[in-house]
Amino acid sequence: MFPTGLSSPNPPPPPTQEARPAATDVKNESGNITSPKKRKINGSEREDTTDTISSSPPKTLNSSSSSSSSSSSSCSPTPLHIQKKLRFEDSVDFIGLDVKMAEEAAAAAASCSNNKSKAVFLAGGVGHHANGLTKTAGSGTFSNSKPGAAKKLVIKNFKEKPKLPENYTQETWQKLKEAVEAIQNSTSIKYNLEELYQAVENLCSHKISAKLYKQLRAVCEDHIKAQIDQFREYPLRVLFLKKIDKCWQDHCRQMIMIRSIFLFLDRTYVLQNSMLPSIWDMGLELFRFYIISDLKVQSKTIDGILLLVERERNGEAIDRSLLRSLLSMLSDLQIYQDSFEHRFLEETNRLYAAEGQRLMQEREVPEYLHHVNKRLEEEADRVITYLDQSTQKPLIATVEKQLLGEHLTATLQKGLTHLLDENRIQDLSLLYQLFSRVRGGVQVLLQHWIEYIKAFGSTIVINPEKDKTMVQELLDFKDKVDHIIDICFLKNEKFVNAMKEAFETFINKRPNKPAELIAKHVDSKLRAGNKEATDEELEKMLDKIMIIFRFIYGKDVFEAFYKKDLAKRLLVGKSASVDAEKSMLSKLKHECGAAFTSKLEGMFKDMELSKDIMVQFKQVRTYMQCQNIPGNIELTVNILTMGYWPTYVPMEVHLPAEMVRLQEIFKTFYLGKHSGRKLQWQSTLGHCVLKAEFKEGKKELQVSLFQTLVLLMFNEGEEFTLEEIKLATGIEDSELRRTLQSLACGKARVLTKIPKSKDVEDGDKFSCNDDFKHKLFRIKINQIQMKETVEEQASTTERVFQDRQYQIDAAIVRIMKMRKTLSHNLLMSEVYNQLKFPVKPADLKKRIESLIDRDYMERDKENSNQYNYVA
Repeated sequence: MFPTGLSSPNPPPPPTQEARPAATDVKNESGNITSPKKRKINGSEREDTTDTISSSPPKTLNSSSSSSSSSSSSCSPTPLHIQKKLRFEDSVDFIGLDVKMAEEAAAAAASCSNNKSKAVFLAGGVGHHANGLTKTAGSGTFSNSKPGAAKKLVIKNFKEKPKLPENYTQETWQKLKEAVEAIQNSTSIKYNLEELYQAVENLCSHKISAKLYKQLRAVCEDHIKAQIDQFREYPLRVLFLKKIDKCWQDHCRQMIMIRSIFLFLDRTYVLQNSMLPSIWDMGLELFRFYIISDLKVQSKTIDGILLLVERERNGEAIDRSLLRSLLSMLSDLQIYQDSFEHRFLEETNRLYAAEGQRLMQEREVPEYLHHVNKRLEEEADRVITYLDQSTQKPLIATVEKQLLGEHLTATLQKGLTHLLDENRIQDLSLLYQLFSRVRGGVQVLLQHWIEYIKAFGSTIVINPEKDKTMVQELLDFKDKVDHIIDICFLKNEKFVNAMKEAFETFINKRPNKPAELIAKHVDSKLRAGNKEATDEELEKMLDKIMIIFRFIYGKDVFEAFYKKDLAKRLLVGKSASVDAEKSMLSKLKHECGAAFTSKLEGMFKDMELSKDIMVQFKQVRTYMQCQNIPGNIELTVNILTMGYWPTYVPMEVHLPAEMVRLQEIFKTFYLGKHSGRKLQWQSTLGHCVLKAEFKEGKKELQVSLFQTLVLLMFNEGEEFTLEEIKLATGIEDSELRRTLQSLACGKARVLTKIPKSKDVEDGDKFSCNDDFKHKLFRIKINQIQMKETVEEQASTTERVFQDRQYQIDAAIVRIMKMRKTLSHNLLMSEVYNQLKFPVKPADLKKRIESLIDRDYMERDKENSNQYNYVA
């Protein structure tokens, strides 16, 4: 078939079978309308329900009035399939039809007509008044031409609208109603489903859709109304929920089947009327209105669902599929939030509020945290299993609020210190994870974290009894909190910064002492004989110490004590590694700047220059021998720049003539190269190597200068008293006692003391121990180190304070020189910004007054709170 107004480009092939008449749809003996599946057109089979088009009311194409009526023989068709029939408003030309084909078709149609009228051929559809071809001269269906020539076929509109048979609507609805009731009662359907579908289509095609929709709604409504009574008096048990669920499942199944029959109605009439609900939505609406909206039924249903949820929360096993089906029903009926979710959240809030209060009293924090985590996982699983997805956010928020949010401070006060003290990494990770879920939880945890670090660190720093282990405990504590931040707190930057602030706070609660002890700790690590660590481990240790060093305000105190210890290591040769010393120096320079390490670098420079000087001095050894100086005495001198090194109190002692002669020769040599300089000998820092002969054999003794002076006396005599030795050597009393103690009471006892005791007392006598034995040839006899006295520490601190005063004065003058005029408050603020150590306001005022007295600045005559710079 071709569209209106178009002609076929090629003539169709001649038909292979005889054309059928228009009697395609007929009424059988029982009054049912039957429709053939396929029919032949031009020799091919085509579906009879999809290839027709409807446009306007049909008109009869016959040229005479003798066409067959609706009551004619079986050859006459009954009206059906009116919708979608092919009808033409205008004539259509078909080019290339053979005359023989037309004549055969006309003859076949004529044989079915009693009045021998002209045959009518279907153009696309079937019906009583079908479009046809009339071979009459008046109609001009076929033009006269020679056989084989192309003929013209003209198809015209119907003249009358097809009508349904009498009682067809009522009978058809009765069949449909019976089918619907059979579905609702779960019985077999008498009729073919395709036949029922076709019946609905026929009714809709004749504009009976509205009536059909109302009738269907009424049937469904009556059925649902009849269901309500069985639920109203049903007891509140699980069986009730199963009954409701079965009713709902049956209803859904029934509505699906009913809709499949009335699908044509649903897709045409209902779709065109936006105010009408679809058949499925109509079923939901009726079920909601008559079943679930009933107060008793709804109350029992919701109570039953909540009861099952409560049982599951208490650890009982329940039918989760039943819950899933019921909650899905509420969601489909659009009453989930109003009827269920609100009550469910209220019950959840009540349950967990009581549970949180009870368990906080009964359980320890780790156990409670694991319980909270378990509850959150359970509720998340409920959302996945049977709750609606929209419930997840408010449900989880309710659990978090009642089990966590209401107990944040109580949880931390009760258990955080315990978890941190015992380093419970997993529990701390869970704590941080749970607190991160609650608004404000991380901030509360952060505050308690800071308080813990300050409290624990203060116990390390403030207690004088822990001075020996303070630095190591600080390092261990720092490693511990770093590990907790990395693993438990996921490297949260807020916790890192809070940790730094807390360390800076507690480590400076005790001024100067931490700085001093850190310097001594570094000394113990860099001193020779420290075999605790390899070079790599030592480097890591120094890096950790530098982290603690950053928190100290009084870095100049550290510098003072570090310089004092460094001097000992360099002069006595006790440094474990020059590379480690320079590495530490580089770290300090990077941290505090070049000015901080300039003196320390000067100390290393002095040691290198001293080596060069001694090389030059040894080159004049021949000159020394010419002056009758024994060539077997070797002299090594370290030239120290006084500004770089710590201040040493000079001690005058009685040196042997040979040593005095060597000193004078070196002095002459050095001043000859560097005129204008002055040498001051520091006997407290000297050391010697003595060759001694005992009964066992010769030994070399590595001793200090004071020990050397004492031992050389025994070349002149066998026995000396304490007073005699003191008079002969000129060594200060306390220093002499420690020297004698190291020679007569230590591990290597080259002297014998009478009486024997650990301490040297007045009147003690000393003699050479000829029976001295030792497995080594060269023996180092260590000087007994006197513990640093309070006075020495005070003196070092005093020197630091004096240096600070000079720095304060310099900062004030520098600021005033640049600003010329400045108020008191602004001057104080700028001085604090420039200084790298803590200063009390009273000390600053004293320095300002001192500078005013020395005419570096003056008070403004009109405003006493303002200062002017004096050029």
